[in-house]
Amino acid sequence: MKTSDIMTRPVVSVTAETSIAEAARLMLLRHLSGLPVLGTDGTVVGILTEGDLLRRAETGTAPRHPRWVELLLGPGRLADEFTRAHARKVGEVMTTDVASATSETDLADLVQLMNKRRVKRLPVIDNGRLVGIVTRANLVRALVKALIKEPAGGVSDDEIRKAILRSIDTERWAPRFTINVVVKDGIVDLSGEITDERLRTALQVLIESVPGVKVIRDHLVWVDSVSQIVVPH
Repeated sequence: MKTSDIMTRPVVSVTAETSIAEAARLMLLRHLSGLPVLGTDGTVVGILTEGDLLRRAETGTAPRHPRWVELLLGPGRLADEFTRAHARKVGEVMTTDVASATSETDLADLVQLMNKRRVKRLPVIDNGRLVGIVTRANLVRALVKALIKEPAGGVSDDEIRKAILRSIDTERWAPRFTINVVVKDGIVDLSGEITDERLRTALQVLIESVPGVKVIRDHLVWVDSVSQIVVPH
């Protein structure tokens, strides 16, 4: 799945000359937590987020420091805090170092970038132009859509068992040679030995994701890898 499959479009945006009051009203009206900022040529020059509007003089939340802390911070840092607390235009507080994706970016790469940059949204830019925006909410919607998707047609017990075994074979943590899988009428009986209780949960999650599985009956036995003592479930 690619970014183009889940991104929001068209995108609500502002310019650097947009007033803070107008941008804040727009965010509230459209239920948005961030706005891309466009330059006169239509390119993305920044992004304004709720976080940029939290420490404001109007609400009494502007940063305040003891005198000795101000001496440590220096005039540059204090000037920046003043600007952010009193600015009237979006361009004075927006974040200019903007991470972005393209419409062809794979979702795995998208999530990795969001985590690396610690951002909740990414503008989607193709050929220098803003074509969409993707947020964590878009990713959650994609997850819901994937979770409720039903398999087309019936799935036989043999197909279910083979799918489970294939999935187990692809996971490095999975105990391939110490468990047994039996499927009848969509009911999976899972038996054998595990050496860590976390494997039990992971196996259940893996099997639950296989189309056609109705119920999982857990008969696994936990064997302590050090003492070889069987611990009942």
